[in-house]
Parts: sequence; C-alpha cells; structure tokens
Amino acid sequence: MDAKNVPAHVAIIMDGNGRWAKSKGLPRTLGHAKGAQNLEDMLYIADELGVKYLTVYAFSTENWKRSEDEVMALMNLFREYLRNGFKKAAKNNVRIRVIGYRPGLPKDLQELADEIEEFSKNNTGLQFQIALNYGSRDEITRAVKAIAKEVQEGLISPEDISEETISSHLDTADIPDPDLMIRTSGEQRLSNYLLWQLAYTEFYYTDTHWPVFGKKDLQEAIEWYQTRDRRYGNAK
Repeated sequence: MDAKNVPAHVAIIMDGNGRWAKSKGLPRTLGHAKGAQNLEDMLYIADELGVKYLTVYAFSTENWKRSEDEVMALMNLFREYLRNGFKKAAKNNVRIRVIGYRPGLPKDLQELADEIEEFSKNNTGLQFQIALNYGSRDEITRAVKAIAKEVQEGLISPEDISEETISSHLDTADIPDPDLMIRTSGEQRLSNYLLWQLAYTEFYYTDTHWPVFGKKDLQEAIEWYQTRDRRYGNAK
C-alpha cells in the first residue's frame, strides 16, 4: 500500500451486522454489538493507515421502520458508545461529530451528541463523524429550507446561491467530501447516504460483513483506491 496516496476521507456503510449474526445462529442485536466493537477497532486502524476523516452510517432515517425491539437495542448501543467516547476521544485526540436530524433522536441521545462534540471539538487527530438518524434527502431538504429562509429574510439573493452555498448548509459543512466510500456485505447501493457529498467519490464494495471487516480489508480497499485515476476530490 502506498502510504503517500491514502484517501483523506473514507465514508463507510457498515452493512451486514444482522446477516453476520444470523450466519452464526445469533440474534441480530448481538450482531450490532459486534459491529460497534469493530468500529472501535477501525478508528485505530484508519488513523494508523493515515486516514484523516472517517464517516460511518450508523442509523438511517429509514431504520425506524425496523422492529421496536431492534430499534430500542440500537438506541441503547448508541448511548453506551457515546458515553464511552469521552475517554477515548481524550486519550486518542479524536474529534467526534454526530450528523443527521438530531431532533428526531431521543432527548438524552441529543444531549450526549452535543456534549461529546463540545468535549472533543479542539482535538486534532482523526475526525470521526457518526451518521445517526441520517438520510441524505432529509439533509438536502433541510438545507434548502434554511437557504429559502435566508432568501426570504433578504440575507442572500437567489442569484447568489451556488454549490458552495448548498454545501455550507449541509451537516458536513466544514468537512471535505469523501475520497473513498466503502460498503460492506455485498450490497451495491447508496441507501440515501451522502448523496451530495459522494458526487466524485470512488465506490468500493466488498462481500465481507461489517463485524469482521478488519485491517486487511481496509488496506485492500485503499490499495484499490490507489489504482484509480483520480481527477477530482477536495479532501486535504
């Protein structure tokens, strides 16, 4: 792997937790727990390999349609993950941000997200984004509404609206667009993830389920990325 051409920003759709659990005869909730544990490992691995930004799809706006028990288990898992994140952020200099429609989350999760963002905002190591209650169409709709309000209030004119205007109103406003998007578990669709931001991103798909996606798998994805003829991309 060429250490000089590592993608600055990697986005991941962490798919296959339930399928991995089913293949082992385990409940889906244990698959999600294993997936969360693997994410912890992946933070260290990504940082070690030279990735500067890591954005993961943890819970979509469509995931509320899952069974009540599974949704409740996932919310509890996110609570535990964020509570444990304070010590890890301090120890490893990681900046943690939560993107998505925060008011749609349980109140205590909203507060945890606010607290950990404030706690880690000055950290200069790996920039880690967790997409919770995130849907790209929802994100873009919220951005359009915010821009429309600014036009209505006379702050900007319609003629002034540009791609940069829209980007600045997204959840990822001050984060460079991903260079590489990885989806695990064999599916080959975006599932309403970062539709605006992935315009010039390289897409990498693997059959490996997320709970067992490890360092070797990430290295292979980066090596594949390094074979691409990149003419676009703005990550620094």
